[in-house]
Amino acid sequence: MIRAAQLLTCSMLLAACSDSTSSQNADLATLKRVTSPFRTFSAATTAGWSTKITSCMADQTLGGMGFHYGNTALIDGTVQVDKPELLLYEPQADGSELLVAVEYIIPYTAHARSDAPPVLFGQQFKQNDTFQLWGLHVWAWKANPSGLYADWNPQVNCSNTTDIQAMVAH
Repeated sequence: MIRAAQLLTCSMLLAACSDSTSSQNADLATLKRVTSPFRTFSAATTAGWSTKITSCMADQTLGGMGFHYGNTALIDGTVQVDKPELLLYEPQADGSELLVAVEYIIPYTAHARSDAPPVLFGQQFKQNDTFQLWGLHVWAWKANPSGLYADWNPQVNCSNTTDIQAMVAH
């Protein structure tokens, strides 16, 4: 009887994990679908992601993030999978910029730092005291050995620009 209860509990946990993974995969597919037109920076600026939020962000140990461009109309204290507030671009050798990730942000003024973290993609947002906000990166367009939702990507660099913002934390 105890063994049957344990098996039932395990199968329920596995089903819950499967549902969560399935939901995250669907959300990631949605994100890639809505951001695929913005692989080139010129398309993103036309669609509203034209406000430069940061220079190309790099950390000697952790890697890079690239340039952050925001759609200020979306920075409203709410987040939706299909409406990332920031698009992250890595500078290329030919002078172009290539989409590598997105970042969802919620300012502390809309969701207090002392509150429980917001959640999207089944992931908790991280506090960013430098910029006074909650943030969640999603490396949808460039593989990240540190993880899909990691802040920094060791495969992203700012070597093709002089507009660099060296960071230790973000």
